[in-house]
Amino acid sequence: MTAQILVVDDDAAIRLVIGQALRREGHSVRMAASLAELDAALREGVPDLLITDVVLPDGNGIERVEGLLAQHPTLPVIILSALNTLSTAVKATAAGAYDYLPKPFDLTVLARAVAGGLARGRGQGAPDVDSAPPEPGDPGLPLIGRSPAMQEVYRVIARVVSNDLTVLVTGESGTGKELVARAIHDLGPRRAAPFVAVNMAAIPRDLIEAELFGHERGAFTGAQARTAGRFEQAAGGTLFLDEIGDMPLEAQTRLLRVLQSGEFTTVGGARLIRTDVRIVAATNRDLSALVSAGRFREDLYYRINVLPIELPALRARRQDIALLAHHFLERAAAAGLPRKLLGSDALDALIAHDWPGNVRELENTMRRVAALSRDEQVRATEILAMLGTSPARADMPAPADFARAVQAQLETMAHDDPDALDNGTLYPRMIAMVERPLIEAILARHGGNQLKAARALGINRNTLRQRMTLLGLSASA
Repeated sequence: MTAQILVVDDDAAIRLVIGQALRREGHSVRMAASLAELDAALREGVPDLLITDVVLPDGNGIERVEGLLAQHPTLPVIILSALNTLSTAVKATAAGAYDYLPKPFDLTVLARAVAGGLARGRGQGAPDVDSAPPEPGDPGLPLIGRSPAMQEVYRVIARVVSNDLTVLVTGESGTGKELVARAIHDLGPRRAAPFVAVNMAAIPRDLIEAELFGHERGAFTGAQARTAGRFEQAAGGTLFLDEIGDMPLEAQTRLLRVLQSGEFTTVGGARLIRTDVRIVAATNRDLSALVSAGRFREDLYYRINVLPIELPALRARRQDIALLAHHFLERAAAAGLPRKLLGSDALDALIAHDWPGNVRELENTMRRVAALSRDEQVRATEILAMLGTSPARADMPAPADFARAVQAQLETMAHDDPDALDNGTLYPRMIAMVERPLIEAILARHGGNQLKAARALGINRNTLRQRMTLLGLSASA
């Protein structure tokens, strides 16, 4: 079905691209470049759907949306923004927007958002807000990243902060699972109450129940006084159960009963205690595999996996590494360590590293850089030394045939141009030579399916499409 859509953005190129895409879908599109033009367009008639940028020449799009939805609560609004932060995503959602898309955005994703917004706007009532949205402000949380993978994390967080449903955060060690849990707490309606974190892997198996639910005096040897457990300590707030995959089965059984009934007793106690906490769980393990192996209760898995959030590994969002590195150096300087600057070769070395320890490893490395680097300007040699690697990455030896092919290519380049190996362009030229056939081969392996190819490469689909465009590869390849 066709619809009347109003697009508000001060960038003429973005208005043109969105307009063309929506008209191809059969919609009627009006354009505005400012809040004043938006108001003028609204006087001519309220559209079926509004798409607006945040930063406009004469004001803030999110603030205007709040007032507009007070007058037209069923109007679906999609907010676009180049301010790709968690705070922006939360503010957009709290304002009542149907969806939030960071720039640059995929037109396919925009088309899906438009279709969903129109479907809801046609007779399905007011925006589906779970409860009164929080006033997000700017909590200064260290969730940093502008990559598409992190933007998706921000969008999910923005949608879950205003309700009390259980969240399961998954991802490798060091990706920032506790930071996500704290963001959900600090941006939600429980933010004035305690945030209590407990690491299941760090507690002896025979003490986990006492740790979670507390114990009475004399309940076991050494229990000389009643002690409140983490559920009581977190009353009214959020309980973060980290590494829940390491929880023993007997404790899982009791946790499940608490989640089902909302009540528990202390170890050695008889009085039922009513719990009022939001549960955020996290793990770096595959819980579904643990369920299949009989090491994690299936019913508990479904009870905690209500709102899943998967954090990407740092190697899957390399474009965030420079931003994170600078941030950690600033934090180190604020803590009293010498201020350091990263040279371009140092940044290249950081981006090339695979970071098995993820963001935590990067933060620790930047602290070592701040403490140990002799010069203010940090070079690649120091980065590589601190990472325990070399430019040749001895821990990842290339196959002999591939190594010989690289050597042959270098010899050819030197023969054709004596300065080719010394003019400062060798690295990007060689990477480009490898990247094109690699992408072509992976696309062919997956029948041209870009989503499967991106997963195989360990990158986001949008990143794959960008690389294909730069390399001149057909999107249909």
